[in-house]
Amino acid sequence: MNHGSASKRVVRVAAAGDFHCKRTSEGELRPLFAEASARADVLLLCGDLTDYGLPEEAEVLASELRAGATVPVVAVLGNHDFESGKQEEVKGILTHAGATVLDGESCEFHGVGFAGAKGFAGGFGERALGPWGEEAIKAFVREAVNEAFKLESALARLHTPQRVVLLHYAPIEATVEGEPRPIFPFLGSSRLEEPIMRYPVTAVFHGHAHQGSLEGRTKNDVPVFNVCLPLLLRAFPEAPPFRLIEVPVAPEG
Repeated sequence: MNHGSASKRVVRVAAAGDFHCKRTSEGELRPLFAEASARADVLLLCGDLTDYGLPEEAEVLASELRAGATVPVVAVLGNHDFESGKQEEVKGILTHAGATVLDGESCEFHGVGFAGAKGFAGGFGERALGPWGEEAIKAFVREAVNEAFKLESALARLHTPQRVVLLHYAPIEATVEGEPRPIFPFLGSSRLEEPIMRYPVTAVFHGHAHQGSLEGRTKNDVPVFNVCLPLLLRAFPEAPPFRLIEVPVAPEG
């Protein structure tokens, strides 16, 4: 733990996502987890943890976490983790490895609250898809609304002064800039921004947009970080592929 003074301390939070762990990924991720653990007090994993959502892939990731991570790990699943319909098994394997996997829940570590949900697609601002027309469209929008409710519920349960949000899908358009514009609606939803604006939030992390932008801000100026692994590797080729922020908290005791 890092102490700035007797009246102030910081909790360092590292975040990355989109590992797309395969059966053949053994040994690839543990250096990242070890380096993040050396520099941070909490490690966040922002979805697409596996490539096809297979339990065998999750077992490899779990082994990498056990070998490399020595700090609390908080995670959300991504769309790839749902691909094979075995997301509950994936979640169970990662939980057994010591990770706290959030799906509309919250947790606290070192005096910082963490709220997590996968999120969903639907688009941003005035161009967001509305619940009108065919039942399939209404169901799509309902999924986006439900994910926003999950995030709001998670934030509402936290009573810490500092709250950090982790998602897979983007809550703002700024961090998907760089992707082909026709696929923006499938990369996130501004419905996820709404609960972030209703509760005090220190920072937001998400993945999913491999060609997106590193940073943006919500309408109420909360920093949002795209921590997709391919993006981090391109942007910081000489640095460990995770983002690190310092969250000031009240002194212990």
